[in-house]
Amino acid sequence: MADKFDVIVIGAGPGGYVAAIRAAQLGLKTACVEKWIGKEEKKVVHGGTCLNVGCIPSKALLEASHKFVEAKHDFDDMGIQAGDVTMDVKKMMARKDKIVKNLTGGISGLFKANGVTAIDGTGKVTGAKQVEVTDLDGKATTYEADNIVIAAGSVPVEIPPTPMTEGLIVDSTGALEFEDVPKRLGVIGAGVIGLELGSVWSRLGSDVTVLEAMDSFLPMVDGAIAKETQKLLKKQGLDIQLGARVTGSEVKGKEVVVKYTDAKGEQELTFDRLIVCVGRKPYTKGVVADGVSVELDERGFIHVDDQCRTSVPSVFAIGDCVRGPMLAHKASEEGIMVADIIAGHKAEMNYDAIPSVIYTFPEVAWVGLTEEDAKAKGIEVKTGSFPFAASGRAMANNATEGQAKIIADAETDRVLGMHIVGQHAGEMIAQGVIALEFGSSAEDLALTCYAHPTMSEAVHEAALAVEGHAIHMANRKKRK
Repeated sequence: MADKFDVIVIGAGPGGYVAAIRAAQLGLKTACVEKWIGKEEKKVVHGGTCLNVGCIPSKALLEASHKFVEAKHDFDDMGIQAGDVTMDVKKMMARKDKIVKNLTGGISGLFKANGVTAIDGTGKVTGAKQVEVTDLDGKATTYEADNIVIAAGSVPVEIPPTPMTEGLIVDSTGALEFEDVPKRLGVIGAGVIGLELGSVWSRLGSDVTVLEAMDSFLPMVDGAIAKETQKLLKKQGLDIQLGARVTGSEVKGKEVVVKYTDAKGEQELTFDRLIVCVGRKPYTKGVVADGVSVELDERGFIHVDDQCRTSVPSVFAIGDCVRGPMLAHKASEEGIMVADIIAGHKAEMNYDAIPSVIYTFPEVAWVGLTEEDAKAKGIEVKTGSFPFAASGRAMANNATEGQAKIIADAETDRVLGMHIVGQHAGEMIAQGVIALEFGSSAEDLALTCYAHPTMSEAVHEAALAVEGHAIHMANRKKRK
């Protein structure tokens, strides 16, 4: 029997590595098991999907492609003569890879600094307090732990009509590795990942068609914000086709023919590349050995309570492999909560105040209820909105598209949700998260002094608009 630990974490993604570091900071002897092989050194790297092939690399490409579009089309309005601007795709990719390498290496450094033991290999829970790790050479070692945290993450969903074909039909990981700009790009799925990746390659010159099986666009976002977002993305060149259910695909040479049905019947489109972004599924197969009574549901998610305890008292599970939104920051907060609980502290997490962001341009961000959600729950609401077109800072930034919207309880004035489409929406949504965490009223935000000129003033004005008191736009309600 190998070393015994207070805590063993399986998975070093944003849930696992945070849980391991927090546990070590609290004085617990902690190990973290990871099997992800980096593409350069061919050795284990930390950070999981988020750092290696998800959040971070996609944002590097989104930022680079946005700056390219700005230089090519928008600088002239500001008096900047940039000439003939071109994009070196290979250099853009190399920068992305460098950022990933720096961050994954940084986690390894944090493990050392905090005393976390990094164990390379594939982890499996073989008992209530046992983890078997199979290393890269196939050797299995069993470790004991008083507590186990499963943070195995998720993987892209594949669908039968579009089997992966290297270089032609790819998932979100493959879409981060294109070496050139495809002329015709198909994207299956108009969710967060599909819209972000579609935006990257559209900005660089691809004709992008997004096929979405659902009839509604971004149903998790407030209706008014979703409608405006769809309009803005269409204006940028994304051809978003709703109610388009893919039925098959065929690779013909270096092209992909996609068949789908919509309201008009059978349709067919030909692409140079096809990205499949229809969601993700929990990576739990083989993580728990047969005979260990950790319960999974029919979709493969590990069943946990509100504090991420599984059906086995000493085993916890967090992140994408349990219920709730598949978001890196949700996983991280769960990791902190679980580490605190294991250390004997009282800890909980507010699942009603988890923000979401789509990093297109403009960004889309939201937290809490939509207006439609509130009405479905029978809650009478009042709302306030403010367009960035009326913001001085937005004009100065050449970023006047979008709006901020606040949903408040009509009786109590308590903030129920905030939804923003606009530049830096992902940064501004933190105000909504804080409002929900502290049970703020819309009046609390309206009485707050915001710096001028800032994009955040749109949130202030939206809060004022809840009672018809917005200063910088015509009010629909009379002052009381």
